[in-house]
Amino acid sequence: MIVRGLSRTLAAEYIGISPRKFDAMVECGEMPPPKRIGKRKVWDRVEVDEYFDALPTEGGDKENMWDAYFEN
Repeated sequence: MIVRGLSRTLAAEYIGISPRKFDAMVECGEMPPPKRIGKRKVWDRVEVDEYFDALPTEGGDKENMWDAYFEN
């Protein structure tokens, strides 16, 4: 079964960081805020993916080889 709603611990594990680091990333807007299901907080896996995709890539200053390819 594929789970869409992730607990804080699972959301952190999903992106490979500690729950404490995940909390800090939520606080500064690098990860999405949780949704509420009753009293539980859950993170939408799709939103976590979108925020993760938007994080900077190491060496991100370098020109993307595909950009150069499609400009010509």
